[in-house]
Amino acid sequence: MRKLKLNAIAIILGLGAIAFVTNPGQHKYRQYADAILKTELQDRVCTKVSEDLTRWLEGQCYVLVSTAIPYLAEVITQQTTRHNFLLFSIYQADLPLPSPLPTYHIQTLGILGNFYTYQAKKL
Repeated sequence: MRKLKLNAIAIILGLGAIAFVTNPGQHKYRQYADAILKTELQDRVCTKVSEDLTRWLEGQCYVLVSTAIPYLAEVITQQTTRHNFLLFSIYQADLPLPSPLPTYHIQTLGILGNFYTYQAKKL
């Protein structure tokens, strides 16, 4: 029984050490936010544009999104607060989009070198 407890403690400490070492930082979050933002805008906004307007405007939408991403990523970086819990981090960001689009509050969990956005709500 004692050996089982020691093994369990060793496993928990090992997992904790792995989580601590792989807790992603702010730079990794920005890379994640860039990729997600680009994908979401192209998939949702540009697809909607193509349904409503011509193919030419759809192409322009993709160019506009690609051009705007670095600026939007910078806004996200400035608007993001990181709560570092050593084993994982929680990132909270408010993304103010130009009118008439709403502002979004986004919460993302960073753990084991990965990110999981678990909340994105309109404000």
